[in-house]
Amino acid sequence: MDKFSWKNKFLTLMCATLLAGTSAAREQGRLDLQTITSGELAPAYITGINPIAGTDLYAQVSADGRQIVSRSFKTGRQRAVLFDVAATEGEHIDAFDGYEMDRQGRQLLIRTRTEAVYRRSYKAEFYRYDIATRRLSKLSEGGPQQVPAFSPDGRKIAFVRDNNLFVVADGHERQVTTDGRFNEIINGIPDWVNEEEFGFNRAFAFNADGTRLCWLRYDESRVKTYALQLFKGECPEREALADYPGEYSYKYPKAGYDNSVVSAWSCDLGSGEVRRLQVPLAADGYMPRIKATADSRAMIVYTMNRHQDTLCLYRADPVTGLSRLLISESVPRYVKEEAMEGITVLDRHILVPSDRDGYMHLYLYDMEGRLLRQVERGDYDVTAVCGFDERRGDVYYQAARLNAHDRQVYVTRADGRTERLTDREGNNSAVFSADLRYFVNVWSDYDHPYVFTLRTNGGKTLAVLEDNHKLAGRLADYGFGRRETFSFVTSEGVRLDGWMVKPTDFDPSRRYPVILYQYSGPGSQQVINAWSTGSMGQGGAFDHYLAQQGFIVACVDGRGTGGRGAEFEKVTYLKLGELEARDQVETALYLGTLPYVDKDNIGIWGWSFGGFCTLMSMSEGRGVFKAGVAVAPPTNWKFYDTIYTERYMRTPRENAEGYKTNPIERADRLHGSLLICHGLADDNVHPQNAFEYSEALVQADKDFKENFYVNRNHGIRGGNTRTHLLRQISQWFERELK
Repeated sequence: MDKFSWKNKFLTLMCATLLAGTSAAREQGRLDLQTITSGELAPAYITGINPIAGTDLYAQVSADGRQIVSRSFKTGRQRAVLFDVAATEGEHIDAFDGYEMDRQGRQLLIRTRTEAVYRRSYKAEFYRYDIATRRLSKLSEGGPQQVPAFSPDGRKIAFVRDNNLFVVADGHERQVTTDGRFNEIINGIPDWVNEEEFGFNRAFAFNADGTRLCWLRYDESRVKTYALQLFKGECPEREALADYPGEYSYKYPKAGYDNSVVSAWSCDLGSGEVRRLQVPLAADGYMPRIKATADSRAMIVYTMNRHQDTLCLYRADPVTGLSRLLISESVPRYVKEEAMEGITVLDRHILVPSDRDGYMHLYLYDMEGRLLRQVERGDYDVTAVCGFDERRGDVYYQAARLNAHDRQVYVTRADGRTERLTDREGNNSAVFSADLRYFVNVWSDYDHPYVFTLRTNGGKTLAVLEDNHKLAGRLADYGFGRRETFSFVTSEGVRLDGWMVKPTDFDPSRRYPVILYQYSGPGSQQVINAWSTGSMGQGGAFDHYLAQQGFIVACVDGRGTGGRGAEFEKVTYLKLGELEARDQVETALYLGTLPYVDKDNIGIWGWSFGGFCTLMSMSEGRGVFKAGVAVAPPTNWKFYDTIYTERYMRTPRENAEGYKTNPIERADRLHGSLLICHGLADDNVHPQNAFEYSEALVQADKDFKENFYVNRNHGIRGGNTRTHLLRQISQWFERELK
């Protein structure tokens, strides 16, 4: 439900106007909303870094987006041009959107004409490119494809089209499945809820020798349909809907209702024989992944029960269809999606993240499912797996060892010795070379945009690839302030941490209105020492904009958020919203004791779960918020999807009291001026949430305002939409808190 992409594209016609406006803002040392929404303050970010197997090189998209080049992990210098749109044989294209490389580093899949479907899924026209001959050829003439992938030997490519699987080999295209139908059967890609909540878009894999293709099949015929109403609109304009609206109907399982029935299958690409993999699974269970191993007779199929407190890894033989259990991970309350995502299947080992001892740590298993060792231990969370050297036994990972708001990169040796490989407090991530001898370190903190450096696997810095020094200068011109951190203890004895941005002309003898920004969802963190912190990206540019309008902007991560171990995070289990809202109210009460805060003029806002928590906080009962803005908020968990909701709440039948903890039930207790904003084409948090909540407010005789955005999804962007939305938020607080 979280995570938004903040990049907006504007027509060339608008550029001169925007530049004139932003130049005027810079001269005054102040931000304006168009500067924020234009992306002018977006940092330089090196994208598309892909280690090339068997080398100390990586591939990346060139700065102008016209080439794919290889560079050295040791020096950062360019070694070769792998692909150039202006220099291809055979087919020719004008531009490309992305690429994938085969294991041998000899071929590329070039993505063009990308059309988004949902958050992670898209359709596109793909081309196969031979690096040596520079020959570019269209992958298929049958229409756009989804998630194509090379076989391990690079001789075959599988993809999905219209819910069916296809394989291209030796210039011939073959259809593997024929039963795929929209809103009924899906082969090789996940359905909406599995894509959204288990975080993946490809549900197939070749076996190790490429002789078989294995996939997950989703039968969503019994899943109930949700219809989004579409209109003519603008940017883009749907002329066919000029007089009568249309609709987009898709399968969306709400809490307590039927999910897709999922199964695993294998096809012998020689004989065409199709076989079901006999993986044990309850009728309402999940299969969140299927992966290959180094053994052509072994695929790994993940299963999870509907309560999501047990994750199993099965070894399935794609030839016989037989399977056996390798690893069973059971923890109190629920297995985190991040833990499942972090599982790493290697040639001889499986690395499993688990919070079974109260913190997220790494556990090493062999391919027979035997636990070899716990890699590291302590009162901190491992937050990402970066690599495992099977020969030496060294495990590379990111962790919050210094404190909950910091991320460093570490290595733990086979003998248990642990070394820190990064040297600056803040947020550090790593992309390692295929041979694990080098890595690209990406560092940032609250006040500094991303710095990319090349390092040895011992942490020695070899070169700086990008330091965003030009952006740093622009930020100073725009009068960006600093984030100050603070901590306090609530009336319940819980220590909470936060940050605040003060007006640039801050006078401690004055009292300022405060705007609390928060997300508050399970496992999330907004109080993390990173450039991505804050609202609207770009170093929290919108927070700095509001500070320049005379507000103190503050943020506190309450109970249920991440980085502080399983107990702090999972304490909200079965009662989402109750403790989170209580902690935001406690934050307002604490801030009201500060001599420079106007305790009678405190507001709160958030998006998605943050919108939900805004509504819950404004109706908590203590009446500390004078105004609030809820963007795309869930208002009753029975309206939200099965996987996310039931992970934290179980089903409405099992947890009837927990589901009563929602904004609709509290409508008569709403305190403060409220603005609700929602996109009418939100496939994630449906507009039903806003409609039903507004009706509850009407019947409770509560005044409020609401803005609806035609044809906009959960991100509410397109054309002038994002600028308009931010202006509504800022003007609302200007009007209600001053």
